Amino acid sequence: MRLIFVGPPGAGKGTQAQRIAEAHSLPHISTGDILRNAVAAQTELGQQAQGYMDRGELVPNSLILDLVKERLQDPDTALGWILDGFPRNVSQAEFLAGLLADIGQTLDNTINFDVPDDVIVSRMLARGRQDDNEETIRRRLEVYREETEPLIHFYQTRNCLISVDGSRSIDDVAAQLESDLKI
Repeated sequence: MRLIFVGPPGAGKGTQAQRIAEAHSLPHISTGDILRNAVAAQTELGQQAQGYMDRGELVPNSLILDLVKERLQDPDTALGWILDGFPRNVSQAEFLAGLLADIGQTLDNTINFDVPDDVIVSRMLARGRQDDNEETIRRRLEVYREETEPLIHFYQTRNCLISVDGSRSIDDVAAQLESDLKI
C-alpha cells in the first residue's frame, strides 16, 4: 500500500498516517523526518541540508527531492509507505510520479483530508503552540490553498484521490479510511 496524505495544516494527516503505518507495518514518511534522519545519519545529503539549516535558510526544493528519492529506495519501503506532507505542489507531484516509475513503484491512493478553515483554526489554537496564533494560522491556510490545493485536481485526474471529512473524530476518520482503502 502506497499512500499520499494531503490536506491543510492541522487536518489530522500525521495522526492518521501514524495509525495506519503502525497497524500495517508501513513506514510513515514526512519531509521533516527525512531531513532530521539524514542529518542525524550524516549522509551526504544530510550534511548538505545541515548547512542550510545552520544558516537559518530553507532547504532547497532540489535537495528535498533528492532526499525523498533516497528515502523511497530504502529497503523498508519495498512493500509500501505513507507520504505525509509530500508532495506539496504539482511540480513535486510530477517529480514523484517520475521517480516511482523509475524505481518500479506505483501510487495506490492520495487521501485528501478536507477540513473547514474554522475547524483548522480552532484545532491549531487549542494546541497551544507559541507560533500558532490566528493570523499565522490563516496565512498558512492561504499558502496551502495557493500551493498545495492544486494537488487535489492533479490526483483527481489520475483517478486515485479519496477525500475524507477530516473534521470528524479521530476514530471516525480512521474508520472511513479503513473502509475506503479496504484495509
